This record gives sequence, C-alpha cells and structure tokens, in this order.
Amino acid sequence: MKLRCAILDDYQHAARTMADWTSISDRVEVETFHQHLDNEDELVSVIADFDIIIMMRERTPFRAPLLARLPRLKLLVTTGMRNASIDLAAAASRGVVVCGTSGSGDPTTELTWALILGLARNIVQEHNAIRTNGPWQSTIGSDLQGKRLGLLGLGKLGGRVARIGQAFGMEVMAWSQNLTQERAEEVGVQLAASKEELLESCDIVSVHLVLSERTRGLLGAKELRRMRPSAYLINTSRAPIVDQDALIEALQNEWIAGAGLDVFEIEPLPEDDALRRLPNVLTTPHLGYVSRANYHTYFQDAVEDIEAFLSGSPIRKLS
Repeated sequence: MKLRCAILDDYQHAARTMADWTSISDRVEVETFHQHLDNEDELVSVIADFDIIIMMRERTPFRAPLLARLPRLKLLVTTGMRNASIDLAAAASRGVVVCGTSGSGDPTTELTWALILGLARNIVQEHNAIRTNGPWQSTIGSDLQGKRLGLLGLGKLGGRVARIGQAFGMEVMAWSQNLTQERAEEVGVQLAASKEELLESCDIVSVHLVLSERTRGLLGAKELRRMRPSAYLINTSRAPIVDQDALIEALQNEWIAGAGLDVFEIEPLPEDDALRRLPNVLTTPHLGYVSRANYHTYFQDAVEDIEAFLSGSPIRKLS
C-alpha cells in the first residue's frame, strides 16, 4: 500500500513540473493543493489521511495543536533549512521527522533591488499612467548614486545587497547586534555605531535579519520617526521585525517617503489591510524566494528527502 503525500500551497501549480517524482511514484501517491487553507478544521479535514506533507516556507504553520490532529503524519518536509512556523519540539514528541531542502538567497537579493528601484523611480505609477492614457512623466525619480544605503543585517543576503548598492555608487552602512568591524570591512561597508545612527543618516534602510526574540519589533514608532522624511524602508526579511501598526502610521503621516514590502504578518494579506491602499507603498506577495531555480531545488530536494526517509536514513533533518 502506497504512502500518501500532500503538497500544500502550490499557488503556481509548479510542484509537479519542478522535479522528477518518478523515483518515488511506486511507493508514494502525491497530491497537490493549490489554494491556501487558513481554517484549521478545514485543513485537518483535507490532510488528516496523509503520511507525508511538503510545505512551502511558512505559508501554512505547523504548531503543536495542528500536529496533534494529524496522527498519520510521519514526515514533514519544509522548503529551506529554517522554518519558524514549525513547532519542532512538538513534531519530535509525536515521532514526526522534519526535513528541509537547499535553497538560494539570490532571488531575495534581486527582489530587494526591484523594490528599491521601483520606489526610487516610481515605476508602478508611471507604468499605470501609460496603460490608462494618463499624464506623460508625472513624477521625478530619486537618484541612488551618492546616496547612503543602510542595512540592518550583513549576513549572506545583506552582503549581496551591499555589493549591488556599491555598484550603483552608493555609500553603504550596516548595523546589527552582532555585527563586527571585521565583517563590515570584509564587505567594504561602514559599521554604524548604533541602530539610531543608521536610521538617522541613511536614504534607504533595508532589513536583512533573521526573526528572533531579539529582532521582533526592532523597528517601532520611535525608530521610524528617526528616519529621514525622504527615506525608504525595504523589508524582504520577516514582517514582525517591523511593528506593523507603527509602519502604517509612519506611512500615513509621511514620517518616511515610502516602503517596499514583500513580507506581512498575515499572509495572504487581508483584503481590508491598509497596506493594500497606501499610495507610498510598493508591495509584492512574498516573492523573495519564488524563482524557477529555487523551486527546482526545493522540490527536487523534497523528493530526495522522501527517498531517504523511505530508506530509513533521513537527510537534512531539522528535528
């Protein structure tokens, strides 16, 4: 009898075409679900009879209460090697093996710059004007050359973003609680003496930190008020790093010029959310990791995870 595998939140109907599933087809029956199931009761009714679940990033959280309602679940595969929406301790206590996949941060780096450039040159507004026979050249773009880019976090992604900023002729400054002078010099950026110095002196502030108890709410009303009225805030990391109510207030009252956002506390973003309507916000629906190369890696590695689990030697274990 075959095991049953569910692929959740396959929004783009891509999972079955991004990997070769034939290596497990004689032992595993795979079914994909394309619509997000937000209601837990509905979700359980759909996936309770599956032995294996493949989840895409944090689209559907697997907390202890949900795991307790899935007695058949044996293997949970998440794309990527870090997923804060999984209760690993609860999974381990129920004998559920949790495995991850490889992935690249390059697509997120590229999207960061798409948001920066989109805001700086008013791309959406000018594009819409052309499409609707609106005014020809109604805005004046902001230059990047000679401006200062501030990075909250200088890990792999922050380092890549820094180098692109330097290629645009920008001065780059970085800060995080653990950032050292040695790391800043390695990337060729200025180490800010404090978070406050970075916020007060930079024209664009981009977030590249891991969400943790130390970074949750790192930017609140007090911090956003320190930014320049002409500055842009970019967040392709995790929404809770920035207090969302404070961000909306900052945008509504023009404490800052605008924001480029790819991450939100509730995803999909509720229809009545203010971030859908504010004119000085450029939003994308958490596309940072969504690229062909990443999807090929995610789903091919997921197949490998399942093969290894079936052979009794799980790989890329998170718990």
